[in-house]
Amino acid sequence: MYNAKYIAPGILIFLALFTLPFWYNFGAPKYERPALALPVTKTDCIEPRDVMAATHMQLLDTWRDMALRQGKRVYVSSGDKEWTISLQNTCMTCHVNKAEFCDKCHNSNSVSPYCWDCHVEPRGNK
Repeated sequence: MYNAKYIAPGILIFLALFTLPFWYNFGAPKYERPALALPVTKTDCIEPRDVMAATHMQLLDTWRDMALRQGKRVYVSSGDKEWTISLQNTCMTCHVNKAEFCDKCHNSNSVSPYCWDCHVEPRGNK
């Protein structure tokens, strides 16, 4: 082989460049959830808090499909409690301030939900 002396350094340079993003973020601070404004009322949420934090978008998509496509207006939670399927009348009765609750988390995760294309944005208690 004519270029054998370049193979080992080439592989090392390739591995160094390939793993650079991992090494670059090695000492970076871990992601911290933003401090969200808690709901105004102390009622139960639709699902447990950790489930809602992780899967609320899937739940809202399921609600949309149930309400608009299947005509069902009642959701039975994992705790066997019935909830009216309505973003405005169920979720927003407790989470009244969009800027302090929804936007903080969505902005920190660079997410732009399309909920407010159809729904009225809650303005908070005045």
